[in-house]
Amino acid sequence: MKESGYRGTDPDFEKQLAGYSLATAEITYRMPDAPSLLQTFLWQQYDMAPRFPKLLKFLNFWTAEIDGPLHSVRLCHAELLRPVDVTYTGHEITLH
Repeated sequence: MKESGYRGTDPDFEKQLAGYSLATAEITYRMPDAPSLLQTFLWQQYDMAPRFPKLLKFLNFWTAEIDGPLHSVRLCHAELLRPVDVTYTGHEITLH
């Protein structure tokens, strides 16, 4: 993503303008030393729907590097802001 020309612009806000939206995954996995026990892990990041490349990258890492085998993944996705929701007016107002 290219650098914003504005100071103090929130990086998450810029991601939303670029089409990213908040994704939350509830990952249920089996404990390595007690496979009959399930544990949950929450993952939350801005990602691109509908393919969710960041989530898939994380799940591939989990499968390759972490001992707890995945049981299930539940995904919630919220489109918080779209570029059409923001309108440039060409005016600046300073409040004290």
